[in-house]
Amino acid sequence: MAALSYLFSVSLSLLYFSLAAQALNTPDPKCSATNDHGSDLQVFHVYSPCSPFRPAQTLSWEEDVLQTLAKDQARVQFLASLAGAKKSIVPIASGRQIIQSPTYIVRAKIGTPPQTLLMAVDTSSDAASVPCNGCVGCSSNVFNSLKSTTFKSVGCGAPQCKQAPNPSCLGSTCSFNMTYGGSSIASNLSTDTFTLANDVVPAYTFGCIQKTTGSSVPPQGLLGLGRGPLSLLSQTQNLYKSTFSYCLPGYKSLNFSGSLRLGTVGQPIKIKYTPLLKNPRRASLYYVNLNAIRVGRRIVDIPPSALAFNPTTGAGTVIDSGTVFTRLVTPAYEVVRNEFRRRVGRKLTVTTLGGFDTCYTAPIVVPTITFMFTGMNVTLPADNVVIRSTAGSTTCLAMAAAPDNVNSVLNVIANMQQQNHRVLIDVPNSRLGVAREQCT
Repeated sequence: MAALSYLFSVSLSLLYFSLAAQALNTPDPKCSATNDHGSDLQVFHVYSPCSPFRPAQTLSWEEDVLQTLAKDQARVQFLASLAGAKKSIVPIASGRQIIQSPTYIVRAKIGTPPQTLLMAVDTSSDAASVPCNGCVGCSSNVFNSLKSTTFKSVGCGAPQCKQAPNPSCLGSTCSFNMTYGGSSIASNLSTDTFTLANDVVPAYTFGCIQKTTGSSVPPQGLLGLGRGPLSLLSQTQNLYKSTFSYCLPGYKSLNFSGSLRLGTVGQPIKIKYTPLLKNPRRASLYYVNLNAIRVGRRIVDIPPSALAFNPTTGAGTVIDSGTVFTRLVTPAYEVVRNEFRRRVGRKLTVTTLGGFDTCYTAPIVVPTITFMFTGMNVTLPADNVVIRSTAGSTTCLAMAAAPDNVNSVLNVIANMQQQNHRVLIDVPNSRLGVAREQCT
């Protein structure tokens, strides 16, 4: 996994309130049906009846919020410590308790004959990691390499070995170790056939996990969508032309209603773009220029240094599919929060919930928040701005300041704010587009 620094990211738990939890124990006949087609993959929520990661016991809304924030923090700590001509649509669902806390999962098939796994997709990671047979500390859902006729170990002298994070030699096999969230992971670099929707990718290089420790263990693996040499984009350049888009379903969506669209065909035409920025020290991350933030009709007064892009320090703004709630550096967050409170009404009592410092127990009118990027503005409706309890008795601003205990110079636009938007990443043209799209 390529080195990433000063990024705040996601918890594996997308906030899914008690209303969704009530439906968890009801089997869904649609779960056995596969709606993947072309290069489109379905995506579903981790609490979906189709998800093996749904909790055994129903959590209260407050417990769910606090658990989500705690897992978000683990990803923040991890990230801060790191210095084609065809249409393919992969359904996406919201996921939970997967390595590095990526939130959304897709169906992938590995090996010959194929074995299906629900892999977390993460735009800030590169190498795919798959729990394999014999893994110590992994869940029971593993890829059995002994049953695949196309599985191969990568030798120490292979070019891919030099591209792995912290590579070493285990006999003749290339191995590597990495830390992710609260876990350490030991893997053997391997190749096998990957199938996404109807697309078959032979000899795909990935980490076959042999041992994990800690709490951020990947139940069924991780699919990296970053820009590093072992990422999906790099390994499928001829197939997908380093272009993809995704639409993340909202927290109320139970099934694979979102989509990961791979390749140049079928991408939206009417979409506004902002340039992608390059940071050689954190090449995998999708940096963009965030110039200002508007709350309601007012552009708040953020110090320019809080938004400035600086490759040396890692400062700036990234778009990340893994982080649940947007994190802003403290000077930016405080002015956004204060204007939000002012527009909601100063007479209303402000309460807190875990890491959220702007909550209300009375009904409120939610002001819009607009991220003003170079070349495009993205205005968020209420569902992307606040989280609400099922009964509607508590409403919180779904953003937070960067933690004080990390070198917090990075603003992260997280998946709560991206839900029901099509985010298009076009690496060859170095641009990122956003358009409103209902996929819940």
